[in-house]
Amino acid sequence: MHATATKNQTPLFLTEQQVADFLCQSVRTIQKWRFIGSGPCFYKFGQSVRYRSDEVIAWAHARRNAHTSQ
Repeated sequence: MHATATKNQTPLFLTEQQVADFLCQSVRTIQKWRFIGSGPCFYKFGQSVRYRSDEVIAWAHARRNAHTSQ
């Protein structure tokens, strides 16, 4: 397997700020969601919190609504 295939298959890890920007939320809201367990799954590497881009996108898609009564 060459490096390009591995790179394309490896999910990108995002920072809190990147997730907040992507979801149009504040970093504080992302932190609150993490604390109460309602946000996307996260990873902790030492003191660093990271989110897999594919999991953030899947989390966002799961919250899609067709109309306001949902």
